[in-house]
Amino acid sequence: MRSHPLRPKSRLGQKLERWSRAVTAWTGSSWAFGAAASVIVVWLVTGPIFRFSDTWQLVINTGTTVVTFLMVFLIQRAQNKDSLAIQLKLNEIVAAMPGASNRLIDVEDLSEAELMKLHQFYSRLAEIAKHEADIMRSHSIDEADAYHRRKHPQHKDAPKP
Repeated sequence: MRSHPLRPKSRLGQKLERWSRAVTAWTGSSWAFGAAASVIVVWLVTGPIFRFSDTWQLVINTGTTVVTFLMVFLIQRAQNKDSLAIQLKLNEIVAAMPGASNRLIDVEDLSEAELMKLHQFYSRLAEIAKHEADIMRSHSIDEADAYHRRKHPQHKDAPKP
């Protein structure tokens, strides 16, 4: 069995990954919600026993703070993984589409300035599409740029993709 290039190579890293995957799956379950609700009910019921003391309040505050702290990392891990999977699927679609600009593959790795430049190109595509009689007609970034240069040849500073 080949190992995945991005999977942790150390035993500790592999155990942490398996554990965080299992905890992430469990915390998103109905059982986890039931357990959390049960903890709250037990805490509420014990309030009169402990005369609603500061210690009684501190227990729930500390517990929820610790759980929240850990959940932030689990949620971020799950979002990172989902985001990467979605980007890979979108990259596959872009790569497979005839006429699609391959510049969009790995677009998530561009800087914010580069993304804004790309947004400007797509704004131009939208402008072209507004004036197109055939609503099923597709345009590329290169086509939009060539169209812009033909339409405005006097602009030497016509942006290039």
